[in-house]
Amino acid sequence: MPGNKAGGDMFVMKCGGSTLAALPDSFFEDLKGLQEKGVQPVIVHGGGPAISGNLEKLGIETEFVNGLRKTTEDVLDVVEMVLAGTINKQIVRRIQSVGGSALGLSGSDGGLIEARPVANSAEVGWVGDVTHVKSSILNGVMEMGYMPVVAPIGVDAAGQRYNINADTAAGAVASHLGVARMIVVTDVPGIMKSAGGEKRVLPTVTVQEIEDMIGTGEIYGGMIPKVRAAIACIHGKVREVVIVDGSEPNVLSRVVAGEVLGTRIVRM
Repeated sequence: MPGNKAGGDMFVMKCGGSTLAALPDSFFEDLKGLQEKGVQPVIVHGGGPAISGNLEKLGIETEFVNGLRKTTEDVLDVVEMVLAGTINKQIVRRIQSVGGSALGLSGSDGGLIEARPVANSAEVGWVGDVTHVKSSILNGVMEMGYMPVVAPIGVDAAGQRYNINADTAAGAVASHLGVARMIVVTDVPGIMKSAGGEKRVLPTVTVQEIEDMIGTGEIYGGMIPKVRAAIACIHGKVREVVIVDGSEPNVLSRVVAGEVLGTRIVRM
């Protein structure tokens, strides 16, 4: 496939490993179609449930501190094996099985995602914050005609690995690439708000409205890190983050075309 020039119409897509595994072939055909039209998707994926399952199989105990997995050296081995190995290659194979072109990378490769320990590393272990993303590596991969598929493992100058929250990693990749839009693919239709006894999807929400909804408990649980990461990457050239349900037909091409789907988080 001829290389498309990177830097045109590009977006970063974040998706959990379990969500991606459940998506139909039509989702990956939609990705391929975008790639053929010269739209550059960059995928950053997670894999929490698969990591938990493998840790359980291996008899390695794990705990969560404020939503982040406590990452010991033993846990880190499994995190890297699952994210950079099993899940990353599964996504690459699914894209290629429908005729797309993809290349899997972890943040360790070429020092793609540079990281440092999070502030509370004494509590959570080898969990990292992103300090830099070598966007030139991703641009090079796209210029060769491949869709980058990135596992959120970070590395520091001394070669120490870090487990990075996939939402955080995707936000950092979007910021460093300077894309205008990040799409978060989930198994929910968007951010919901109760009105008149029923829950409705909010088509657009501002950063302040999100903070208010976290305060009132309307946004809770696993949705909090998703929206916090979305907020964190709305700076520089990133203007909006769209949270959508991946099972919606042709969801990516419809969002790229400007259709109102899911929830748009916008900077005000």
